[in-house]
Amino acid sequence: MIEIPSDLHRDMVPLAFLLGDWAGAGVHDFPGAEKCNFGQEVSFSHDGRDFLEYRSHTWVLDDDGSKVRPLESETGYWRIDADRKVEVTMVRDDGVVEIWYGELADNKPQIDLVTDAVARTAASRPYTGGKRLYGYVKSDLMWVGEKQTPEVELRPYMSAHLKKAVTPQDVERWAKALPDDMPDDGIAFFK
Repeated sequence: MIEIPSDLHRDMVPLAFLLGDWAGAGVHDFPGAEKCNFGQEVSFSHDGRDFLEYRSHTWVLDDDGSKVRPLESETGYWRIDADRKVEVTMVRDDGVVEIWYGELADNKPQIDLVTDAVARTAASRPYTGGKRLYGYVKSDLMWVGEKQTPEVELRPYMSAHLKKAVTPQDVERWAKALPDDMPDDGIAFFK
């Protein structure tokens, strides 16, 4: 279920499906880098202004699904205009700053993005651009990222399947919304 907060800036309503804290796992595979499974936590939040704040942290997982070490972190800001054009500014922990442009698909919560500008520090690895696809599928957030460098043509390098994280505040809000006439045993409610 997609909730639209009452204090969300009206221009951000088409991106409301992104809001919240998400967690899940995915696969990382790019020439010259370690192929691995990774865990990810993503947060999309707002403060009432005309953008969403984005944070993502990933870490390498071992064969048992335990955290081994950090993989990548990025932060940024997402905007959308009246024509459903999406603009993202993003900073990565490896010294890359990106500007992404794309659009929200018609009649479905899906965003296609492509880099428009890339700036790198001297310490960052070679990188010339990328593409990303985000989609809200059956209440989950899924994404795939493509990347290119001077040596490697554009190709998929990361993808993940994320579930909405439930907070104690969510549970409290849902509990208060339960009907007063629920049966005591709870079983009859499902019949």
